Amino acid sequence: MLPMGQQKLGIIDSGVGGFSVVRELLRQDSSLDILYIGDQLYCPYGPKKPDFIRQRVAELVDYLLSQGAEAVAIACNSATIHAISFLRERYDIPIIGMEPGVKPAANQTKTGIIAVLATEASLSGEKFHRLIAEHGNRIRVITRPCPEMVDLVEAGELTGEKPRQILSRILAPLLEEKADQFVLGCTHFPFLKAIIADLLPHNCEIIDTSQAVVRHIREQLKTLEHANGSEIAKLWLFSSADEKQLQRQFGQLCPESTGSIVDCSSIT
Repeated sequence: MLPMGQQKLGIIDSGVGGFSVVRELLRQDSSLDILYIGDQLYCPYGPKKPDFIRQRVAELVDYLLSQGAEAVAIACNSATIHAISFLRERYDIPIIGMEPGVKPAANQTKTGIIAVLATEASLSGEKFHRLIAEHGNRIRVITRPCPEMVDLVEAGELTGEKPRQILSRILAPLLEEKADQFVLGCTHFPFLKAIIADLLPHNCEIIDTSQAVVRHIREQLKTLEHANGSEIAKLWLFSSADEKQLQRQFGQLCPESTGSIVDCSSIT
């Protein structure tokens, strides 16, 4: 078990997408210890079956609890869609999930058409369909599975001609359909936001819910007792594949925060 001290939040993602949440957390709160698991052995979760996702994420939650986590954020839309209800029934701690920004996109669209970029698992889940039914009844929602975007971020290909060509191919038919709101329905996707913004016309908006999720995380953690809020936050990284690769990826995706890492270890 990790040393006692700061309040500890566990974060789970299939790979490095959850670093977009970590990045925002470190911007908003410097007194929270983070235990991050990148389950790269099974990345991506998108094509995986719901039963596998539920079982695997529960195993990772168990590990985080054994390391002293007091709350867990599922920083993966696919895992949230298929596992969040199961996890909340199983564990008596705050379990925070991700939710695609369909509601703000529906409220802000001028054309009445929004596009949701996500993974196969997210788009096929019952939770996502309920979200569309609740907020998308007066608009048209176009969904686009984008596993290649996950691959780009995992490979660290965030700039250059290759990601630009892939994103242009993804966005072109959505623009032809007059979509003006583009929902980033996967935590990997904010790392490609700069290219996406460059490819979109000025009348289009990108919906990234990472800031809203972090506000919700902080609200949830206020209900827990702080052990010591005066120390500088620490970050532990755990990978199911290659901890050195995960550390390199964190350095690339969150360069301003690399000094926060105190350990990077392997898990099974």
